[in-house]
Amino acid sequence: MCIDKRWWMLVVIPIIIFMASAADAGAQNIGVKTNLLYDATRTINVGVETILAPPKWTFDLSLNYNAWANRNGSIRKHAMVQPEFRYWLCDRFAGHFFGFHLHGGIFNIGNIDTDFKFLGTDFSVLKDYRCQGWFGGAGVSYGYAIPLDVHWNIEFELGAGYAYSVYDQFECAQCGEIILNDQPHHYVGLTKAAVSIVYLF
Repeated sequence: MCIDKRWWMLVVIPIIIFMASAADAGAQNIGVKTNLLYDATRTINVGVETILAPPKWTFDLSLNYNAWANRNGSIRKHAMVQPEFRYWLCDRFAGHFFGFHLHGGIFNIGNIDTDFKFLGTDFSVLKDYRCQGWFGGAGVSYGYAIPLDVHWNIEFELGAGYAYSVYDQFECAQCGEIILNDQPHHYVGLTKAAVSIVYLF
């Protein structure tokens, strides 16, 4: 079963808002990036970051999309948007920073061979069932950016927070028999992990 066809709204609307806010940004004030951790899972992703008027502040927007089933039968389909405000301790785009991010999206996941619980979330459910729904929440993060030259950076970031989701649970990863409808769930844990290559211009 595919992700809801309206996923494109999660991508297009934030891009329009971001481009409008970044329209006055000058040269050397915008970074375009890709998260290598998402790339490793075949998730299409792009991030754009621009400076804000207050010194040491930037705004980062990342978009992620995965619509492919894996060869082993597992499903990790999702579309997600994650805007973030960052405060840099020294210069923007270099060194330490702290971030506050929001996140929202839709998902369709299942047939994932896992068997553990963490802070109230039972991930073993994903082994025998498929869950499809939406989520939203917020978190905080810490990161560090290393300038490689004038235009290139490598960036590390880790964040934790909260997400509220509502989902339907299906009998198996491939079938369409629904067994639970509109199930609410509260998640606390890792909400962001990134090793990104950044191009500044």
